[in-house]
Amino acid sequence: MPDIPLGVLDLVPLSSGSTAPEALRNSIELARRAEEFGYTRYWFAEHHLNPGVAGTSPAVVLALTASATSSIRLGSGAVQLGHRTALSTVEEFGLLDALHPGRFDLGLGRSGGRPSPPLPSATPVVDGRAPNGLRIPPRFSFERLLGSPRIALQRKLLLLPKAESQEYGEQIDDVLALLAGTYRSPEGVDAHVVPGEGADLELWILGSSGGTSAEVAGRNGLRFAANYHVSPASVLEAADGYRAAFQPSDVLDKPYVSVSADVVVAEDDETARELATGYGLWVRSIRTAEGAIKFPTPDEARAHIWTDEDRELVQDRIDTQFVGSPARVADQLEQLQEAVGADELLITTITHDHTDRVRSYELLAEEWRRRGHSSQSS
Repeated sequence: MPDIPLGVLDLVPLSSGSTAPEALRNSIELARRAEEFGYTRYWFAEHHLNPGVAGTSPAVVLALTASATSSIRLGSGAVQLGHRTALSTVEEFGLLDALHPGRFDLGLGRSGGRPSPPLPSATPVVDGRAPNGLRIPPRFSFERLLGSPRIALQRKLLLLPKAESQEYGEQIDDVLALLAGTYRSPEGVDAHVVPGEGADLELWILGSSGGTSAEVAGRNGLRFAANYHVSPASVLEAADGYRAAFQPSDVLDKPYVSVSADVVVAEDDETARELATGYGLWVRSIRTAEGAIKFPTPDEARAHIWTDEDRELVQDRIDTQFVGSPARVADQLEQLQEAVGADELLITTITHDHTDRVRSYELLAEEWRRRGHSSQSS
């Protein structure tokens, strides 16, 4: 088994009974602790109009977290480019890099477009399993979310009136050109970003399928993060699509893949399952397009009366969440890494109580070190 670094993906979640300021303080504390535990990077996601998620602006939260940590890499997982420009993104991360040089990952995501259609994967899936036994569930259709009034409102509020999102591949090209100082408009006018041009950023593309994001990451020779925790059905397709499109660049001479997983670790399986009780209800709130609710207590979650439709909405995520003792979860993460051929793993954990969340990351890091994995990425 090769050395596989662990990173953290944080949504800045709110628990029932808590507030956004508490969630932000908890996330900054967790970043400090993750640095102590030996995690190699700490990323913040971007979500909007969610009652239970406070991570609306990765750059702002990163600025706050950079001053509270010293060595762990910090990044976005991901900046959603569908409602912003290449210039504003490079300027924001240029400011961050100016005061904390060489510490930031600029993770870029595609938003505002239609989901990519299913693509064939080079890795066979038989009876819902990859060749090494990793569970690959049936595909969840995000069409119902895209048609919801709440998603339409979110897009309306994020975009200026009559604005249209730039084509994703072109936008990535613009980000790269602005960072390199080679941007020139069709009219022949140069653009130089201060600060931003020449910033020491590590660029990543995040994707849930083998479509546009994987192709753009591969074509530009960038690092790629595949999302098992968001779309487990298409994780193999995403990694395969990226590798098929990969062209060596000044940054990478071969593909480099991270893969994410939802994880809850406790001293024993029973305790971990109790801590994860609220996960299904939380996922349901996202997939009904009402927006992520505040993460419930186990008792609050058990009070929900489940319908068959509810269960269908969340089953793929329940089946692919890794919950249990440190040894059990580490086994599952090694299986995920092997199936995807990942160079790194990105761990996202949500529990109702902050102390349980911190302890989950601590237990996993201890078990990972015991198995001889390093905390350094390449």
